Amino acid sequence: MNKRLRDAVKKGNLFIPFITAGDPVPEATIALALSLQRSGADVLELGIPYSDPLADGPVIQNASKRALAGGMTLAKAMALVPEMRKEGLTIPVIVFTYANPLLQFGFERFCETACDYGIDGLLVPDLPFEESETLANECEKQGLALVSLVAPTSQQRIKAIASRAQGFLYCVSSLGVTGARKTLHPQVEAFLKLVKEASPVPFVVGFGISSYEQVEEMGRHADGVVIGSAIVEQIGLRCEALKQAESRDEAVKEIEQYVNSLLHPAPTY
Repeated sequence: MNKRLRDAVKKGNLFIPFITAGDPVPEATIALALSLQRSGADVLELGIPYSDPLADGPVIQNASKRALAGGMTLAKAMALVPEMRKEGLTIPVIVFTYANPLLQFGFERFCETACDYGIDGLLVPDLPFEESETLANECEKQGLALVSLVAPTSQQRIKAIASRAQGFLYCVSSLGVTGARKTLHPQVEAFLKLVKEASPVPFVVGFGISSYEQVEEMGRHADGVVIGSAIVEQIGLRCEALKQAESRDEAVKEIEQYVNSLLHPAPTY
C-alpha cells in the first residue's frame, strides 16, 4: 500500500466524502474535490458513473445518469485525478466502481493506469471477497489498496474479510442501498464492535450518514465516516449552477458550508 493512504488513515476520526466523477461536469468534480479537502477530508472516494449501480440509491443513481449524459467514462474519470493533483489535491483518492466496468477495462490495465495517475486505491462493492484474489494481486503489484466492505449480514465472514483489509475497512451501516437516513440500523453498534475486534486497519462507517449527530455517534464506535448521498444530493440541487463557470464557485461554496455543518456542531448564541 502506498505511503499517502497509510499516513492519511493513521490519525483516526476520518472524514471520507464520496462524489461522482463528472457530476454534473468534470470541472465541477475538480472544484468539489478541492473544496472537500479544504473541509478536512482525509480521503476522497471518487465514484465512477455506471448504468446499473446495484449498491446505490436514487440520489447517486441520478448523479451517475447526469455524469453519463455528459460523456463520463472510467478512463475519463481516472484522468481527472492528475488534474486534481495539479490544482493542489494532496489527499488520497479511492476509486469506487463496479466489477463490470473493471472487467471491460482490464484489471492489469486499470491498476497500471491508476498508479500512473496518482490514484491510491480501489473499492468494488459488487465483487465478493471470495472472488477478489486476481484483482487484489494486480493492486498489490502497483501499490494500490483494495478496500474491503463488511456489512451487518457478513457475520461469519467478518474475520476473513478484515484479515485481508488494506488501507481502511468500509463498514456498511445499514441493509440495502446507499442513501441518507434519519436513523441507522439498530444493531450497528454491535456489528461495529465485532469489526473492531477483527480489523487490523482503521474502519469507517458509511451508507446513510447525513447529519452531524450521526457523524458524532459513529465517531464513538468507528475510526471515521463516509458521507456520500447527503453530499451528492446537494450537488444535484445545484446542478445547473455547477455547470456554468460564472456560477460554479458560489455553488461550491454553498456545498462546502453544508459539508462543514455535517462535521461541526451548529453555533449557539
